[in-house]
Amino acid sequence: MATPLARSSTTAVVVALAAFLLAVALGGAEAQQLSPNFYSRTCPNLATIVRQGMASAVQNEKRMGASILRMFFHDCFVNGCDGSILLDAGGEKSAGPNANSVRGFEVIDAIKTQVEASCKATVSCADILALAARDAVSLLGGPTWSVPLGRKDSRTGSQSLANSNLPGPGSSLATLIRMFGNQGLSARDMTALSGAHTIGRSQCQFFRTRIYTETSINGSFAALRQRTCPRSGGDSNLAPFDVQTPDGFDNAYYQNLVQQKGLLHSDQELFNGGSQDALVRQYSSNPSQFSSDFVTAMVKMGNLLPSAGTQTEVRLNCRKAN
Repeated sequence: MATPLARSSTTAVVVALAAFLLAVALGGAEAQQLSPNFYSRTCPNLATIVRQGMASAVQNEKRMGASILRMFFHDCFVNGCDGSILLDAGGEKSAGPNANSVRGFEVIDAIKTQVEASCKATVSCADILALAARDAVSLLGGPTWSVPLGRKDSRTGSQSLANSNLPGPGSSLATLIRMFGNQGLSARDMTALSGAHTIGRSQCQFFRTRIYTETSINGSFAALRQRTCPRSGGDSNLAPFDVQTPDGFDNAYYQNLVQQKGLLHSDQELFNGGSQDALVRQYSSNPSQFSSDFVTAMVKMGNLLPSAGTQTEVRLNCRKAN
C-alpha cells in the first residue's frame, strides 16, 4: 500500500504533467509569464539596444515616435501583443486600418538586426515593439515605465481581426468604450490611451468630414485645418493631432478637446457631453494624473496575449515566420 507521502508525490507529478500538457496544447500562448527581468541573463543589453535604435529613429524624424506607438496599439488589439502586424504575409499590413498608414517597420527591422547580433534567437519581435513603444513616448518627453517582457511572436496574422477590432476615426464614444472593453480595457484606460494622440499626424481623408460638417469644432481650428485639407483631393495631406505641441508628449491633447480642437471625430467624442468629459477635464489640468493613467493602461494593454492555440515562436526575421 502506498503511504500518504507517496500518494502526495504521485499526485504532484500528475498535476505537473497535466499542466505541462495543457501548456503544450495551448501552443504556449497561455503559458507566457511576462516579467521586466525576462531577459536579464539571456540578453542583458536589450533595453540599451532598443533605446539607441529608437533614439536614432526619432532624431531622424520625430513623427516616427508616434508611428511606432501606433504600431504597438494596432498589434495588441489583434490577438494580443504578438508581433503579428510585422508579418509581410498574413494580411494585417493590408487591412483597412493599417494599409498606407502604419509605418516604421524598417525601424523595428533595424533594431531586430542589432538585437540578433547581441543575443541570437532570444528576443521576440513582439517584445522589441513593446520596448520601442515605451521609448518612443519617453524620447518625446513623456513618462517611462518597466515593460513586462516574455512575449512570443505569432506565426500568422489576421486581416479580418485587424478590420474588426480596431476603432476607426469616425467612431462614437459608445463604440470606443465597447471596442476597448472587448480587449479588457476600461473606459478610463481608453481615454488615457487616446492621449497618445498628443503626438503624431493624421491624413486629411480621416478628418475631412469633421472639419467641414461637424458643429462640435472650434471655428478657427476648422478653418486652419481646411487650408491643407480641401473638400476634395489631398487625401494624404497630413495635419498634427495636437495643434499646440505636435511632437511633444504632454497633456495638451486634452486641453485641445476642451477647446473643441480634436482633430478626429473619435477624438472629440471624448469631450462632447458624454461620460468621459470630467476625466478629460482632469487630464487637461493635471499632467501627472494623465501620465500615471497612461502608463497603467499601456502596461495593461501590453499584457494582452495571443488566444489559446495560437502557434508562437521567437522570429529571427520580424517580417516572416521561421
